[in-house]
Amino acid sequence: MTGGVHEGHARVRFGGFEADFRAGELSKRGVKIKLHQQPLEILQILLEHSGEVVTREELRQKIWPSDTFVDFEQGLYNAVRRLRDALNDSAEKPRFIETLSRRGYRFIGTVEASVRKIESLAVLPLDNLSRDPEQEYFAEGLTEALITTLAKIGELRVVSRTSAMQYKGVRKPLSEIARELGVDAIVEGTVLRANDRVRITAQLIDGPRETHLWAESYERDLRDVLSLQAELAQAIARQVQVKVTPQERAQLARTQPVDPEAYESYLKGRYHWNRRSGEGLGKAIQCFQQAIARDPTYAAAYSGLADCFSSLGWWGFVSPEDGCAKAKGLARKALELDGGLGEAHASLAWATVHYDFDFQTAEREYERAIELNPRYATARFWFGLYLSMMGRDREALAQIQMSLSLDPLSIIGNGALGMAHYCARRYDQQIEQLQKTLELEPNSVHIRWGLGSGYIGKAMYEPAIAEVRKAVEVSQGAPMFVALLGETYARAGHSEDARKILKQLETSTAYVSPYVVGGICAALGEKDEALLWLDIAYQEHTAWMVVLKVDPRFDNLRSDPRFQDLLRRMNFP
Repeated sequence: MTGGVHEGHARVRFGGFEADFRAGELSKRGVKIKLHQQPLEILQILLEHSGEVVTREELRQKIWPSDTFVDFEQGLYNAVRRLRDALNDSAEKPRFIETLSRRGYRFIGTVEASVRKIESLAVLPLDNLSRDPEQEYFAEGLTEALITTLAKIGELRVVSRTSAMQYKGVRKPLSEIARELGVDAIVEGTVLRANDRVRITAQLIDGPRETHLWAESYERDLRDVLSLQAELAQAIARQVQVKVTPQERAQLARTQPVDPEAYESYLKGRYHWNRRSGEGLGKAIQCFQQAIARDPTYAAAYSGLADCFSSLGWWGFVSPEDGCAKAKGLARKALELDGGLGEAHASLAWATVHYDFDFQTAEREYERAIELNPRYATARFWFGLYLSMMGRDREALAQIQMSLSLDPLSIIGNGALGMAHYCARRYDQQIEQLQKTLELEPNSVHIRWGLGSGYIGKAMYEPAIAEVRKAVEVSQGAPMFVALLGETYARAGHSEDARKILKQLETSTAYVSPYVVGGICAALGEKDEALLWLDIAYQEHTAWMVVLKVDPRFDNLRSDPRFQDLLRRMNFP
């Protein structure tokens, strides 16, 4: 077939017309033309063989199969006549469809473009034209904001920030990037900030073919940057011709002017939050607090601050009161300011379940977050983790896999899949998953910690000790990771080393989660001590108590009535 329409290209343009075969529609300059199924099918076949003769017999076999009792000759004549009428064409002076007497028909028009249906795209990191390293966070933050805005369009799969950021500064053919990310199209562009003005240029490119589809440039006052993002997202949606529902259009339009300094602080906060290190979280907190001080009505900044405190609480860097309890209050404040902010619903879900053990509220909030923003990968893998901790393994994997389809290179998302395998005691799959993830980020303390847990589950204590020691080193001796080393020593039979770590934790000036101390005691076979520490963890609202229902480290306590009583008090669904 030469010059025709290849399979998979659902929309074709020619002579001012556009045929959308997936939707079964023909239009001219945006105005739909009524056309029945058979004429449209004939048009599709002729376009697929543009410039070639399609015989009457070929048309009969494809459209009028032998088991249908119709007058084929009359049916074909009528269908071609209706098609010519729709195209304002004639048999005597054809512009599009030529008749070859007693043989068949040929499409003789020029196919301007055969357009693949674009259902997925990636926004590559916007290039910082200022070349000022201090403005890198601004370009990266705007990239993430555009991704988040586009992700509100349900028909479009948008690759999340973490995966897109892997291509920052990478000089690869766009077709290769599109293939690696599994997307139909690429958005790339530049950002230039000068004082209180911002200029964004963006272009849309067909990924596999590397053909340019659209480009536009926008310049606004920094106060109007949120409406600029919404306008750009809607322009891209129009170009890829996905349907934007009235609800999504309303969401995109829900923007208000933002204080430039508050917005700048917010972008810096997300820049540091995305790095997930202890140091990064500290910097992120400062930035979000600065944004709120500058603009106390900035809902997204409260949600970002909530996520920081939740992370600190989960990893035991701070007490439950200073972690998830604070996060819960901040998430509620964000929702008071903007009840339609999906990110804030996810923030509230995480904080509520890990501080109040309120499973019903958490599940409702996760579902609301996903309803408002189906493409928010963080909500997906958080919800997946929650479901995994509840023992709802199949549902958990579905959510986490969805998050990874949105953000395939996310360290945290891949780590969540490892955690789901751990909760289901699939240690081989956990280890395999986390070893692959470690290739993406060798210094990820969370992945080292998870890999160590998998080796413990397999009773492979030498590699477990090696991994957990590395986690202790990278985390600079954070108690959560030191405690896992103590537990590993205990399970490996190095009781003295385990007891030394217990004493070290007792004298630590940093917050030490009673849950992880209970883990060391359980590994040493000291059941009474382990149950005592777990009871303290329950009373303190320790975040990790939510894992108790499925956590393998406490399997030797499960038959004890005191453990069963603890599970009842947790009121797991």
